[in-house]
Amino acid sequence: MGKPRTGRWGVALGSTAIALTVTSGCSPYGFYSGTGVHDATVAELAGTWNCIEGTQVTLRRDGTAVFQRLDGADFAFDDGWRLSGNGTWRLTDGDDGQEIRIALNDRTGIEYRTDHTRDATSVSVPPPTTYTWDLYVDRDKDRRLWLFFFYSDPDAGNRYVLSRPRA
Repeated sequence: MGKPRTGRWGVALGSTAIALTVTSGCSPYGFYSGTGVHDATVAELAGTWNCIEGTQVTLRRDGTAVFQRLDGADFAFDDGWRLSGNGTWRLTDGDDGQEIRIALNDRTGIEYRTDHTRDATSVSVPPPTTYTWDLYVDRDKDRRLWLFFFYSDPDAGNRYVLSRPRA
């Protein structure tokens, strides 16, 4: 019995498998393909959006925004801070669907979520003075818009949903 012959193809396939394993990592963006929504307008998105514990984001038609108690996205959520202040927003449209990029430029308040415990043994990251969120734009079965971003461990697929109050 001789040595196995893997040749160039074996090396190439092995290298590709390693590269895919390394680049696929811990991110919803590695497997999340967007909402596919492409028809939302600035006029339709302008207004106030709500979430838990008094979270509120107001998007104005002129591209400015006001934030109240908005949590951090992805792993920043685990730090427990909630930011309030003023900023800007813009609607983008890519192959996978529309997103809103909102940026907090003028922080006016910091709070911590009620479920977040801080003690002397926990490592605490100070809340940022500016912050940017990327929110996905989606529609429900009745064609009503809702916005979301992933929070905590992206592999878990937890969504932080902002919606409008129903009439």
